[in-house]
Amino acid sequence: MGLTFTKLFQKLFSKREMRILMVGLDAAGKTTILYKLKLGEIVTTIPTIGFNVETVEYKNISFTVWDVGGQDKIRPLWRHYFQNTQGLIFVVDSNDRDRVVEARDELHRMLNEDELRDAVLLVFANKQDLPNAMNAAEITDKLGLHSLRQRHW
Repeated sequence: MGLTFTKLFQKLFSKREMRILMVGLDAAGKTTILYKLKLGEIVTTIPTIGFNVETVEYKNISFTVWDVGGQDKIRPLWRHYFQNTQGLIFVVDSNDRDRVVEARDELHRMLNEDELRDAVLLVFANKQDLPNAMNAAEITDKLGLHSLRQRHW
């Protein structure tokens, strides 16, 4: 009985840790999102060369969020951040119709990596406030998300 109570108590009150990887093409808004989550406000950012990492607390979960630069020359380095990733946030600029195919290709290339097979996927359609932004259905279609049958998204 005491062991059951201890397990229940730990589940309810212990802090869980989650490793989150946030990627997407350059200028999609990854760093802005990271600091909005961390600080609750919009901060001025510059293009990320390398990565930013912050811990974001929510209820009893501590999220370690890795924001990795999205320039085409940096993208091959994304794979070095895959190990032990539990959640993947793929940020797409909803207003960038010219590069949505490039975003789709990068997303699918990443999702084929064995190290990310168990990671939960969140596609963050950023910049929805802009007048020419693609809506959720269009983003879903252009990124080929319906073809991701074996993945939680």
